[in-house]
Amino acid sequence: MGLLVFVRNLLLALCLFLVLGFLYYSAWKLHLLQWEEDSSKYSHSSSSQEKRVSDSVVLSFDSAGQALGSEYDRLGFLLNLDSKLPAELATKYANFSEGACKPGYASALMTAIFPRFSKPAPMFLDDSFRKWARIREFVPPFGIKGQDNLIKAILSATKEYRLTPALDSLRCRRCIIVGNGGVLANKSLGSRIDDYDIVVRLNSAPVKGFEKDVGSKTTLRITYPEGAMQRPEQYERDSLFVLAGFKWQDFKWLKYIVYKERVSWTHNIQREKEFLRKLVKARVITDLSSGI
Repeated sequence: MGLLVFVRNLLLALCLFLVLGFLYYSAWKLHLLQWEEDSSKYSHSSSSQEKRVSDSVVLSFDSAGQALGSEYDRLGFLLNLDSKLPAELATKYANFSEGACKPGYASALMTAIFPRFSKPAPMFLDDSFRKWARIREFVPPFGIKGQDNLIKAILSATKEYRLTPALDSLRCRRCIIVGNGGVLANKSLGSRIDDYDIVVRLNSAPVKGFEKDVGSKTTLRITYPEGAMQRPEQYERDSLFVLAGFKWQDFKWLKYIVYKERVSWTHNIQREKEFLRKLVKARVITDLSSGI
């Protein structure tokens, strides 16, 4: 009798797992079909940029729809990227010294090597974000689909969507992005980094104590919740905080910060640290930085 009960329970459990497995598989297939549909829409929309002339020849077109020559690849990039500057650029910027800020140079050069290049959207989201239909079609990190209300609430509280007036007033701006790698150690590049108009740093990259190598100036600090500095005093007073949203929880996290609400982490960092400490204690892993 006991054996029959055991077998019955085992069969019931097996049936339950089969049902759950079928539901999970069905959800995955639906998601895959939706992704393929979105991809096909994207491919169809981009077909106006590339037209197949024969089985072996693909012509590329610039942002205005003009056909590009054979010196460009199928994606529209200049094949010989090591070639000299186009004559018009070389003439226009001939009188600028090495390292000098050249107004419009980066955009003009980018257009020369990649004619499709265009700047249809602002650098940061502002209160006009609803009219940028393209980014509203995709979920983070490729767009802002489903985040309209959260973004509207954040923007209504911040009211500032641009660089500082001092930076906006500059006719030309030289920018540098400082990475977090140890390759900067003992290079004494701090003064050269600080010489740029805009210094961009990522996540919780330290500055204090490393000024000789990484500089002391920070204009923008781009981060996401898990990579952000955890104490307000760690941020440079004059820097701008820029959120790079990878998932919908990131926008919710920023709203908590802006409205000074209790922060709900996108995952349980404390629990993860406790788990890692156990691994360190058991000598499964080694904490070289003593930071866990």
